Amino acid sequence: MLEQLKDQLTSLLKQLPKNNLVCSTSGNISARDKTTNLIIIKPSGIPYELIEPQHLVVLDINGKIVEGNCKPSSDTKSHLYIYQNRDDIFGITHTHSKYATAFAAHGSEIPVFITETAEEFGGAIPCAEFVLIGDDEIGRQVIKNGNTSNAVLLKKHGVFTMGNSPQKALDLAIYVENSAHIAWLALQIGKPDEISSEDIHALYSRQQNIYGQ
Repeated sequence: MLEQLKDQLTSLLKQLPKNNLVCSTSGNISARDKTTNLIIIKPSGIPYELIEPQHLVVLDINGKIVEGNCKPSSDTKSHLYIYQNRDDIFGITHTHSKYATAFAAHGSEIPVFITETAEEFGGAIPCAEFVLIGDDEIGRQVIKNGNTSNAVLLKKHGVFTMGNSPQKALDLAIYVENSAHIAWLALQIGKPDEISSEDIHALYSRQQNIYGQ
């Protein structure tokens, strides 16, 4: 079932540790099939280097397991909540990347100090409230805070990003960490000026509508 999407998701999952976005078995990626509306998600607790397509879990939009012998990610209910409330989202990534999570540890947003943050997120990357893992509360925080940026820091926890594909969700997770790293470095020198809202809008509009092929 959904073999091509499973192969893609397996490849993307292995990019998380390669990009230093997770450690050990933490974090996850899910994908939603545009034809069937079925969700594929990482299995819980299996090291990334060992994950193969047969380990992935397929669920319907309400969380019923359709295919798979492994237990799904502990964040599954939050992924499902996001998909249930965002028809435009077809991929979700959750990471504990170091610099972004450092901002989350403080309960601080990542400011727009550089053009890349403006281009990819259209504003500061917000930090949501602290909630416990296991039910859909993280998903609720992501929907509440991330409709504009498609990226949310979770206080004391990590990062969620959303995209129109699982590849886009992973790309945004990489951009979040890069923005956080540069912001942290800049703050060691002093407090940089933030880019104006007018310029943020222009940069974001160009990136989303003009840049690329």
